[in-house]
Amino acid sequence: MISFVPLLLAAILFPAIQAVQFTKCEMFHLLKDMNGYRDFTLPELICTLFHASAYDTQAIVENERSTEYGLFQISNKHWCRSDQIPESRNICGISCDKFLDDDLTDDIMCAKKILDIKGIDYWLAHKPLCTDKLEQWNCEKL
Repeated sequence: MISFVPLLLAAILFPAIQAVQFTKCEMFHLLKDMNGYRDFTLPELICTLFHASAYDTQAIVENERSTEYGLFQISNKHWCRSDQIPESRNICGISCDKFLDDDLTDDIMCAKKILDIKGIDYWLAHKPLCTDKLEQWNCEKL
């Protein structure tokens, strides 16, 4: 019992932010309102997010001069604020660490701004991997 107490104290004092690893169909249904946004289809988005973050809300990719955060892999170079790049344009007006939780509201808001300004090809995986043969990314009941 004594060895259990330190473990319990550690769990209470240092609560972990739990990453959410969504499935393809969970993503499909969560992002259904984005279907047709800026003329791209939901299967295109689902495919692109798979290749960008594997549907992991805590995915972080560190590049030479920037870091990409969360499900949508949003860069701190232009879109969000971080200590790494204090001069970021922060177009989405948000701290980058907000893209690492399981609340997708702010992620979707920023992703729509990216789509408005840069389009779907902001996500490099889109053009080579997610422009045709998209049937496998559809979770719609036919």
